[in-house]
Parts: sequence; C-alpha cells; structure tokens
Amino acid sequence: MRELFDEVAGKSPLDPNESARQSSRGPRRKRFYSSVDVAETADGYVVTLDGRTLKTPGKRLLAVPVRDIAAAISAEWAAQTDIIDPRSMPLARLANSVIDGVTDRTQDVADDIAKYFGSDELFYRADHPEALVARQAQHWDPVLFWAAETLGAHFILAQGILHVQQPEEAIAAARAAMPADAWRLGALHIVTTLTGSALLALALLHRRLDADAVWTAAHVDEDWNIETWGADDEVMSKRAARRVDFDAAAKVLVAHA
Repeated sequence: MRELFDEVAGKSPLDPNESARQSSRGPRRKRFYSSVDVAETADGYVVTLDGRTLKTPGKRLLAVPVRDIAAAISAEWAAQTDIIDPRSMPLARLANSVIDGVTDRTQDVADDIAKYFGSDELFYRADHPEALVARQAQHWDPVLFWAAETLGAHFILAQGILHVQQPEEAIAAARAAMPADAWRLGALHIVTTLTGSALLALALLHRRLDADAVWTAAHVDEDWNIETWGADDEVMSKRAARRVDFDAAAKVLVAHA
C-alpha cells in the first residue's frame, strides 16, 4: 500500500498551484481498499485504509491534531469510487504538504508569508473608475482597519502599481499575529498565496472574515474585469480548482482557531 499511496496522492508540495498541477497529471489508480477509518493515537488522529495507517510521501505518519480534519480526510478517501482522483482530495494533499513540507521548516514558511506584508494586494488601489475604487474600499478597508485597531499594524496605501515601502513596525505587528504551529502556518501560507494577501489570510485565521468573504475580497479586481469584459472559460476553470484548495486550507484554519 505504501507505493500505491505515493503514486496516488503525489508529493503534494506546499505551493497549491504546483500541487494542482502534480495531481492533475499524476497517475490514476483503481481503489485498492475497502474500509476507511479514523483512529486516535499518541501522535494524533490517523486515517487507516483496511486497518493500515497512512503515511505521507515522505514516509512520515499522517497524524492530524484535530479529529474533524482527520475525519474530513477519511471522507475524501471513502468517497473515491473505482478510480482514485487526487484532485478530489485537497485535505489529504494539504496534510502531506504540512507534515513533509512545513513541520521541519516553520521559520522559512513564516518568512515567506511575511513577505506579503510588504506588498499585500490590499495596499494597492485603483484610481478609476469610481465604482471599482468604491468596491475595493468596501471589501478591503475593513480588513485594514481591523489590522490597525486590533493588531496594531498601520499600513500605507498607494494608487496604481508603484511600490510603497511599508513601516517595519506594521510588518512586525502583523507577523506577531501569525500562528506558530505547522498546521495553521501551512494553511495560512496556502490562503496567502491563493489570495495574494497575507492580511486576508490573517482575517480568516482570526475570524474577522469568513471564507466566502475572504474569497470575494481576493477577487474584487478579477470580478470587476469579468463583469466588464466577460469570463474566460479557462480562467474560471483554474479559479474553481484554486477554490477547492482554498476551502481545504480555510477548513484547517477554522478547525484550529
């Protein structure tokens, strides 16, 4: 089962876009198990296939600290029919990413997230048309006000694409609100990279916004262009795939909050 699991699930890296590419082009295997269960161990909650405990592609125990997440991963495996489709298993892929890719390098992952505080999408505003300016303010200003008032992170806004240097104090204050554990940190990284905003990811983690509100806020500009010029089928297909990974990461953040 070890080899079969590796081939089916793939080496799901932390980058959700690469994860999607890997799983979409990976091999398809027939379902090779009958039963799926969750068991509690000293290391956390584990998923078993026919009584055998799953391991990650890095040959580590796939142990989850929260039962609800383990149950959701178990449900993904149970939902597979004749052919196993890794694209329908975002939480299983995320678990591999966290255990193999984050556990031993939380500092590196935190540093990568923190880079977004210097160039967050929410800082850069349109100067026209007025309706777009208003829509950005509607969805983004509450997050910036929350960051300032609750986190003590006072950021500077700019119009257009010219880079604006953010205060080190603001970046440090926002970073202090990041989690330290690998699971939430990995999920936060995925939300950040998918939305282009570490502040939106923090707002989700601290429940200032729910997942739908964060997703909407992250796509204000894109939705405006769609309303103006129409939707592209390929773009919308990729967006739907990203939403699957986003929802999985959001589920982990909320379950751990």
